[in-house]
Amino acid sequence: MTRLYLVRHADVENPRRVLYGHLPGFPLSQLGRRQAVEVGRSLRDRDVRRIVHSPLERAAETARIICQQLPSPVPLVADAGLREADFSRYLQGVPYWQIPLRRPLWFVHKARRGLLPGDESIDRLGGRVLAVALRVAREHPEGTSVLVSHADPLQAAWVIMDGRPRTERELYRKQVDKAGMLEVQVEGGRMRAVAYVEPPTVAPDGHRPHGPADAAPWGPAGGTDGTAGR
Repeated sequence: MTRLYLVRHADVENPRRVLYGHLPGFPLSQLGRRQAVEVGRSLRDRDVRRIVHSPLERAAETARIICQQLPSPVPLVADAGLREADFSRYLQGVPYWQIPLRRPLWFVHKARRGLLPGDESIDRLGGRVLAVALRVAREHPEGTSVLVSHADPLQAAWVIMDGRPRTERELYRKQVDKAGMLEVQVEGGRMRAVAYVEPPTVAPDGHRPHGPADAAPWGPAGGTDGTAGR
C-alpha cells in the first residue's frame, strides 16, 4: 500500500483579482506561505520521500515550503501532468467578473468541457493527474509522496476516483480548497481509498486557530482557478 497526498497550492498574491491561469508573476501571498508551512508541518511524521509539483510558480513555491518543514530535504520534481487546466490560457489575465463578457467561449466550456480546441474533458483533465499519481506510486512504492497541483485538475481526479458522473456540477460539488489535500491509498496499481483533508486555518496575523478552514468562495458561476475563479 502506497500513500499519496494530492495537494492544491496555497493562497496566491492577486490584488487585481484576475484569473491567473498559466501566467507568471503570481507567487503565494503571505497567507499562502503560512498555509504551506502548516501543510508541511502536518506531513512531518508521514514519511514523505518526494514532492512532485506543477511547474507553475504558485505550485512550485508551495512544494518548496512544504519541503522546508520536513525532517530532512526530499527531491522536488516538476511534472507538467500536474499543470493548471489548459483552457485557463484562454481566460487568463481577465478579472473574474469580466470573464463572461470578454471570453464568450467560457459559456461553451461550462456547458460541455472538451468540445472546444484546447479544452480538456473531465476525464482528460483528471486523468493526467491520476497518471502522474499512479506512476509515482509504481516507481516509488516506499514511503509517501506529495503531489502539488491546482483546483480543477484535482477535483476532476476526485470525480474519477469516486466514480461520479463527469458533469460540471460534480466537478464543483466536492471542492479542494487552497492548501487542502486528497489523501489517497494506492494498492496493486489502483486507487483504493480517498479522503479529503481540510486546509489549515491560519489567521491573518499568523496565529494558528483551531478548526477547519472556511470554504473558498467560488468564482463566477461556480468556477475555480482553472476556469472562472481563483
